[in-house]
Amino acid sequence: MSTDHIRVPLVTPGTRPELAETEARILAERGRISLLYQVLLNSPAIAAGWEAMLTAVRNRTGVPADLREMVILRVAVLNDAAFEFDAHVPHALKAGFPQAKIDALREASPGNLFSSEEKLLLELTDHMTRDVKVPAALMARVNEGRDPQAVVELVATVAAYNMVSRFLVALNISH
Repeated sequence: MSTDHIRVPLVTPGTRPELAETEARILAERGRISLLYQVLLNSPAIAAGWEAMLTAVRNRTGVPADLREMVILRVAVLNDAAFEFDAHVPHALKAGFPQAKIDALREASPGNLFSSEEKLLLELTDHMTRDVKVPAALMARVNEGRDPQAVVELVATVAAYNMVSRFLVALNISH
């Protein structure tokens, strides 16, 4: 795989002793140091903070894995972040999110395959990603029946993966 298209140099894992601790944390959480992290390692502080934030979002919230992956995939579609989309399809499938729904997320309007809960979260994701601002009525529906921790974790998931996809696209990180 050629990486000539990436707009900053990659940091080869194991080549910078000052990154050993950060690389060890990435390996412990992710099992490998992906292309994304090889770019992030250009800034030790950003790489460490990124790993902590994204690990919290992915592995330490109450957001069910299938809904989390649905949101991540939708953000990737809306931001034209194919690298992110492709990276999360296996996670979505593993979480029990069906291929038909994964395919539907690529549509402008995902359709009727989704439960009312999924539709609500897709509406939130679409507003946060396309418009940034979320209408008060939609936020009221998101808050309905959820405690503040759940709302914060849902919104943080959408926000964090908007950051990821926009970083990937800006630096041309792709296959």
